[in-house]
Amino acid sequence: MSETFEGGCSCGAVRYRLTSRPMFTNCCHCLDCQKQTGGAFAINAMIETSRIEILSGEPVVIDMPSPSGRGHEVHRCPKCEVALWSNYGRRTWMRFVRVATLDAPHAIKPDAHIFTRSKAPWVKLPEDVPAFEIYYDTPKQWSPESLTRLAAASGKA
Repeated sequence: MSETFEGGCSCGAVRYRLTSRPMFTNCCHCLDCQKQTGGAFAINAMIETSRIEILSGEPVVIDMPSPSGRGHEVHRCPKCEVALWSNYGRRTWMRFVRVATLDAPHAIKPDAHIFTRSKAPWVKLPEDVPAFEIYYDTPKQWSPESLTRLAAASGKA
């Protein structure tokens, strides 16, 4: 049996469902995520685009610059403008869902903390979750099942 998770924006105009658990979830402390969210970090659940069902409404895509230079598309509610997910690096087959937009946002915990070199100094990281100054080696951190899903979604299976 597959777990599903529903979520949406603040005003309720856009509702969605994740049809499975994400492949991996990052708590990102980069300065870009801090600026984008207005908080100390963003919690992004990486999941195949095909595993996101739109239940109502339709997000609008806002193009944003990114430190990598590859760009960043933010999918937002057209009414309240809450960011629901992103497409970092123009990968149309995968989304980075903002975990805080889930109806049960604490149901998915981070698998790793990334870009901790720029984390707010008053944020204390849990000892039971791996933390990385920049990023991690995906094959070493992701489960075999998630790596298989990633390969299939990216067309590299």
